[in-house]
Amino acid sequence: MRTSVLVATDDGGQLLVDTGPDLRAQALLHDIRRVDGVLFTHGHADHIFGLDEVRRYNWLQRRSMVCFGDEWTLADIRRAFGYVFDPDRATGGGVPEIELFRIVGPFCVGRQEVQPVKVMHGVRPILGYRLGRFAYLTDCSEIPDESWPLLQDLDVLVLDALRIKPHPTHFSLSEAIAAARRIGAQRSYFTHICHDLSHAGISATLPPGMELAYDGLMLECR
Repeated sequence: MRTSVLVATDDGGQLLVDTGPDLRAQALLHDIRRVDGVLFTHGHADHIFGLDEVRRYNWLQRRSMVCFGDEWTLADIRRAFGYVFDPDRATGGGVPEIELFRIVGPFCVGRQEVQPVKVMHGVRPILGYRLGRFAYLTDCSEIPDESWPLLQDLDVLVLDALRIKPHPTHFSLSEAIAAARRIGAQRSYFTHICHDLSHAGISATLPPGMELAYDGLMLECR
């Protein structure tokens, strides 16, 4: 399924990173009955096109959903889901209730501090996120100089590793390994994996402390 992650925080909250087209299937499969907010990395289709499924959580939780992203991403969401945000349109029923908030620096959702981490997706700057000693960097082809200090002292790193061959907008596997070594998290997991990578075969060749992620993977960290 498309890349996404749900983070359960120490204060009992649940934060979803991205709403891919598979959100409904993922939520049913893993019995996700609550989402307290959504952190968007960027506005490409494979990361936002499940946003309409948020309406189920509106009904379950009796409130709108708070969603966070950079200015470019929020513009992409407003354009793709114009029927949600245009008050002049006849919305009818079944429209998700969304509150968009532009990220300009670290912020809190409940008592959980969220540290945005700028990364490059080709020529486009997008956001990864650090929550405590966990960091999530998907769709990443470069980590800018100012972002490396934000990735120190991690228990768990989740990092983009699309395929073996170089790619203009994603880390290759060798680039991801090099970045993971520099960051030095206790455990590193590679995500946004292309079908070119044999899961079992590649996993057997990775350095200690590094693994390929998979659908349904559950991790614990401080």
